[in-house]
Amino acid sequence: MKKWLIILLLLIGIFVLLVLGFFIWINANNYKPAQKELLPISQKQFSGKIKSPRMHLATWNIGYGGLGKEMDFFYDGGRQTRASLDKTNEYFSGILNILAKNLSIDIWMLQEVDRKAKRTYFIDEPARIEEVLSRHNACFATNYKVPFVAVPLTNPMGEVESGFMSLSVFTPTRCQRHAYPESVKWPNSLYLPDRCFIEMRIPIKNGKELVVINTHNTAYVSDQVLIDKERAVVRNLMITEYLAGNYVIAGGDWNVNPYNFQPDGDFNGHRFVEETVKFGKSFMPQDWQLAFDNKAPSNRHLDHPYTKGKTGTTTLDFFVLSPNIKLNQVITVDLGFEFSDHNPVFIDIELKGM
Repeated sequence: MKKWLIILLLLIGIFVLLVLGFFIWINANNYKPAQKELLPISQKQFSGKIKSPRMHLATWNIGYGGLGKEMDFFYDGGRQTRASLDKTNEYFSGILNILAKNLSIDIWMLQEVDRKAKRTYFIDEPARIEEVLSRHNACFATNYKVPFVAVPLTNPMGEVESGFMSLSVFTPTRCQRHAYPESVKWPNSLYLPDRCFIEMRIPIKNGKELVVINTHNTAYVSDQVLIDKERAVVRNLMITEYLAGNYVIAGGDWNVNPYNFQPDGDFNGHRFVEETVKFGKSFMPQDWQLAFDNKAPSNRHLDHPYTKGKTGTTTLDFFVLSPNIKLNQVITVDLGFEFSDHNPVFIDIELKGM
């Protein structure tokens, strides 16, 4: 009996040492970006200053090319961590095809783009996207870099290096990564994204600048105070730039509904589920405009594979425009969540006073 107890204690000790060693290794390799970080720009062309007031922009969380309609996801109540290789290739090829069909978009803002990740079979997605959008100058910001995500234990996600991209046919003078305040504590912070946004600056012929902010805000947090604290960082930059006379557009996956959001009609046949955390009406000054389409959803739930009319859907992807920008049109392109758990959102805008 004593021999079995010794063996049991020995096994427990080995297990504890392995777990402790794993946490030490993960902590030592924890991605710790600076508060602000200049990003290299992959320059494809030099277009000079913006000369025409009218332009088209789009935001799309591509779900890293692994969250098409057949997928669920374990973080959202599902079971899977990645699609098969064939499905991943199908989803990502579909995404590239949509980009290729919309080359008239002047500025793309993409989120959840994997550079090196087990979940997408280590496909270099930024490089593939740049090949398709060959006229666009591009920058990439890392927001999720973990050497090994150990959950779920039965099928770990493994290595993840992911981020988001801003791509512009106009030539930026600067791209910069801005960190958001940390919204989760250790040890959860070791496994979740380091939230941030990209600031892209483009000169205009009237001497001003267009400041384009690509954001991907915190998910999995239900505390409105924390959410507002995070958004205050981008809000302060936006207002500062506008008061300096610049034009400001912020878009991306905000992970909240626009304030007072209600779907129009039957939401194009989708089932609407309201978010518990809101983008507050008083968060931006009244003369700023939220640009969203309430005729179709931009996001669907991932607790089950997608079924239209049954799966919960909502709108998390939209733009915020400074008062010196006129909104002509905003459209959520309903792709039926075939390639991603998000639909792209397009806007047609004009810069006033040019």
